[in-house]
Amino acid sequence: MAEIIGFAGMSHSPFATLLPPDGAGPGSVFLRDADRVRLAVEKLEPDAIVVIGPDHFHANFYDVMPPFVLGVEEAVGFGDFGSSSGPLPVQRTLAWSAHGGLAEAGFDVSLSYSLTVDHGIVQSYEMITGGTTLPLVPLVVNTAAPPLPSLDRCVQLGRALGAALRSSAFPGRVLVVASGGLSHWLPSNDPRDPSVVGERRESLIRGRAYAKEFAAAREPRVRAMGGNPEACVNASWDEWFLDRLSAGSAGEIASIGHEALEDHAGSGGHEIRCWLIGQVAVGLPLVWTSYEPVPEWITGMGIGTTFPV
Repeated sequence: MAEIIGFAGMSHSPFATLLPPDGAGPGSVFLRDADRVRLAVEKLEPDAIVVIGPDHFHANFYDVMPPFVLGVEEAVGFGDFGSSSGPLPVQRTLAWSAHGGLAEAGFDVSLSYSLTVDHGIVQSYEMITGGTTLPLVPLVVNTAAPPLPSLDRCVQLGRALGAALRSSAFPGRVLVVASGGLSHWLPSNDPRDPSVVGERRESLIRGRAYAKEFAAAREPRVRAMGGNPEACVNASWDEWFLDRLSAGSAGEIASIGHEALEDHAGSGGHEIRCWLIGQVAVGLPLVWTSYEPVPEWITGMGIGTTFPV
């Protein structure tokens, strides 16, 4: 049986690869503490890592938009925003155990024999493990636009995932990682939104056929948002959220519902679903180790763990 040895929740950001690693500017605290977590994980010696994160219209589009997708055989990094591209090692025994356990618990999780993952999975995977060699199980959660899985459903999935991992035939030490930003506001990705029109709407629905071209055109526009003085985070809400996970109160977070979450944490705040799933799967209160509000950037950056650091 697998042993779950800990949980780490970490923000990801298109701008993390633009930050000076040894500087004193925005993001420097986040990068230093991310490296501290990497060293702590290294001492834990995990045999596999389950990474729960979103996709940002690099693999999932509105031709098919599943709420949850599990990679069971191959994973391929898209390579956006400086994250690694190409094949990533998948721990197949653990992945199939996760899929089987979730199915038995009543979750019809989509599966992929060749799953493309973008910086929403890969960036935190690389930061926490120091590379891309540790076998992983990628679980992609739709946080991009409706229909989103409910917060309650994510808590329930976390419980089922934890049970499935612990009962796996994989005889190793497993680290669970959640990769998701805290509060931040993003343009709408909902094709029903009257502001989403023309080429942009077409790309959200049919972008799979030209995903590389779509990403190449979009990435410079996203990077240009760095330093935007109108971008904001809600540090007070982020603190409340991290405190609730520190108290082991994921249910209290889920009880606020979809609309209140978006009101207080923005459309990008829906990525906290990944934190809910991961923390509940491990079943230990979060130890809040780092938070750096960066209001002039697009995303507040936070790190939380449930192992000594």
